[in-house]
Amino acid sequence: MALLLSFPGGNQAVAGLLLLLLPASRLQAVTSDSPHPSAGSNRVNDYGVNQPAHLSGVQGGSIEIPFSFYFPWKLAKDPQMRILWRWKHFHREFIYNSSPPFIHEHFKNRLVLNWTQPQTSGVLRILDLKEEDQTVYFCRVHLNTREGTERVQSIQGTNVTIIRAVRTTMQSPSIVTPDVTTAGLEDTEGQRNPSLVSLGATVGVVVATAVLITPVCVLTIFLCWKRRPAA
Repeated sequence: MALLLSFPGGNQAVAGLLLLLLPASRLQAVTSDSPHPSAGSNRVNDYGVNQPAHLSGVQGGSIEIPFSFYFPWKLAKDPQMRILWRWKHFHREFIYNSSPPFIHEHFKNRLVLNWTQPQTSGVLRILDLKEEDQTVYFCRVHLNTREGTERVQSIQGTNVTIIRAVRTTMQSPSIVTPDVTTAGLEDTEGQRNPSLVSLGATVGVVVATAVLITPVCVLTIFLCWKRRPAA
C-alpha cells in the first residue's frame, strides 16, 4: 500500500483517487485487522467455545456437557484460566466458577468440572438431575494473555432436556387362601355350633350304650359257662 500511495511531487489527489478505486475487500481487510477482535469484527472463528447443541438426561441420573475453546492470543506466563457456567440465558446468573470456587445453591453438591489448566477442553457433569435443570447452559472462559484479560463464551449454549424416570412397581403375586369348610368346628358368638352339639350327643349315646351292654354280655357268658355239663 505504501508504494501505491507514494508519487513524485506528493500528488495526494492521485493517491486519494487510487484509494477509491481499490476493491472493497481490500479496504475491509486493512481496516478490520485489529489486535483484539470482537463479536462485531469481520474476523470469523478466531475464538469461541464449542458445546453440543442438545443433550438429554434421565431425572435422578447424571449428564455430561463437553466443551472446548480456542483463541488467537498468546497466553501470559500465568494465564489464570477460569471456567464459568451460566444457565437459562446468555446473560443470566452464573451457576459455577472454577476460581474462586463457587456453585449455585440449586446445584449444591451436584456439579463436577473435569478440567485442568491449561487444557482447552473439559466436561461439566450434573448429578442427580431434577426437573428444574431443564434449560440452556453456557460455558464461559476467562484467561490472561500478553495483551490483557480476555473472555470467551458460547453463544448458543447446550439445551438440556430432562426425561422423567419411569417408575415400575414390582407387585408380588396375590396369595389366594382357599375357603376351608369349618362346619362343625366353629362356634358362633355366644352359641355353640349345632353340628358340634350333634356330634357330641352321638358320641355320648354310643359310650352309654357300650357301658350298659358290656356287663350284660359278661354275665351271659358267665352263666353259659356255669351251665356247661361237667366232663
